[in-house]
Amino acid sequence: MVRRVAVIGAGVGGLASIKCCLDEGLEPTCFERSEDIGGLWRYTDSMDGGRISVYRSVITNTSKEMSCFSDFPCPEDFPSYLPHGLLLEYFRMYSRHFDLLRHIRFRTTVLSVRKRPDFATSGQWEVVTETNGIREVHVFDAVMVCTGHFQEPYLPLAFFPGIDTCFKGQYLHSQEYKDAEAFRGKRVLVVGIGNTGGDLSVELSRVAAKVFLSARSNTWVVSRVSDHGFPFDMVHTTRFNHFLDWFLPSAITKRIRFRKFNSRFNHANYGLGNSELPFCLLSGTVVLKPKVRKFTESSAVFEDGTTEENIDVVLFATGYSFSFAFLEESVRSLFDDNRSLYKRIFPPQLEKPTLAIIGLVQLTGSVMVGAEMQARWVTGIFAGWNKLPPTSKMMADVLKKKNPSERENLKLSFISYTDEIASCAGIKPSALRLLLTDPRLALAIFFGPCTPYQYRLVGRGKWSGARDAILTQWQRTLKPLRTRVVDDSSDGSDAWCWMCLLALPVALTAGFLLSRHPWPGWSPRAGPQL
Repeated sequence: MVRRVAVIGAGVGGLASIKCCLDEGLEPTCFERSEDIGGLWRYTDSMDGGRISVYRSVITNTSKEMSCFSDFPCPEDFPSYLPHGLLLEYFRMYSRHFDLLRHIRFRTTVLSVRKRPDFATSGQWEVVTETNGIREVHVFDAVMVCTGHFQEPYLPLAFFPGIDTCFKGQYLHSQEYKDAEAFRGKRVLVVGIGNTGGDLSVELSRVAAKVFLSARSNTWVVSRVSDHGFPFDMVHTTRFNHFLDWFLPSAITKRIRFRKFNSRFNHANYGLGNSELPFCLLSGTVVLKPKVRKFTESSAVFEDGTTEENIDVVLFATGYSFSFAFLEESVRSLFDDNRSLYKRIFPPQLEKPTLAIIGLVQLTGSVMVGAEMQARWVTGIFAGWNKLPPTSKMMADVLKKKNPSERENLKLSFISYTDEIASCAGIKPSALRLLLTDPRLALAIFFGPCTPYQYRLVGRGKWSGARDAILTQWQRTLKPLRTRVVDDSSDGSDAWCWMCLLALPVALTAGFLLSRHPWPGWSPRAGPQL
């Protein structure tokens, strides 16, 4: 019987894990090596102890309604996209509301996590920690590792000949970046076109003499703002769109996305970028370049044969790798490449399912929501309410879902993954059942944004405020924008409701019939359970 649970890390995954443990009557002890909560979202100017934090100007790329804890909505006066300071304040509010801080031991580093000699029968772990130079040995019934995947900077110098032997300028990883002032007047090469690379290129272009952005592959630009000024993820991350992705042939859905993403600007004209990057490219403050072939003393030579001279700084926005050095080797080797975790959480070959990795997943939506969903399922297993399948079935599931690329293996559909975990935990809502009992709510969860409150409608952890939170989510989104009175007599809400009410039965019926009587040659992808 699991009772005492060690939670490693007090970031978003750790906070959710503590709360979920308490909900299930477990006794969590969280070990956090720094002096405060928030993980990488707690900005600091220093890098003491190699701690990773966001840079000064960072803003969330998922909206507050799509990123909040499922039973604790963000304040309505918070903007849709939060600067790191407001997000940290939200974490503090959550921690105070559920009285989480008393379960956290700050300035405590976990040195090792090892199986007890009787692990095969007890499932217990020996955890060694250090606080102010004093070591302690603890015994826990289970361990939740909540350190995420932003652990160690990935700096692939071997793929850039000359960078560490010939190049006389400075090179650094984006982990070391805090603000643009240190780059004023310099010629900067940014390597990597992910979220960080695009954002830093734009920010640096305001003070640097010139910014070059090197990308080895194409990418799509998705603005945070969608049609009519609404948050992009609230408009597009819906169960209806998820149903269409499953129902329609993939060639059609790809074409729809292609046209949508090109509607703001033609990607072929720019190469790629973020929402501000096209203007920077047009104004010449940022120049897009292909993959770097090599470096000389002061220049970068690219694969297309071009050369940029007098490069002062190379900034690698090449992401992070993950490792769990505190875990004993026999356990760590079970999932060193992340591909052997059942549902991206459990090492299936352990004799007892008392070790869970929380947050080691990248979703097309908020990883915060995914981490909380994982924690709810895991603590339900620890408490005995949920069961894992036999090892053979878990291994078969892992092998079935393996991808050739480790980084691609981390990226999963937000709705598919959260629904999958919710189904395992018995907390996934049914649109069809709600259509019969609460049509208004059914319309909201099927055609509206797939906000985390949906997973508090049924099952263990059901929250009485979930329905109201769903039906008022657009009000909280618009509230911080309505700071002055504007006359707007147009209101199409009634027409929208009638349209959705007619469309929902059609969509549900089509999905039901097609899953049982597919047309010739049609091979369904993993579909939504309506």
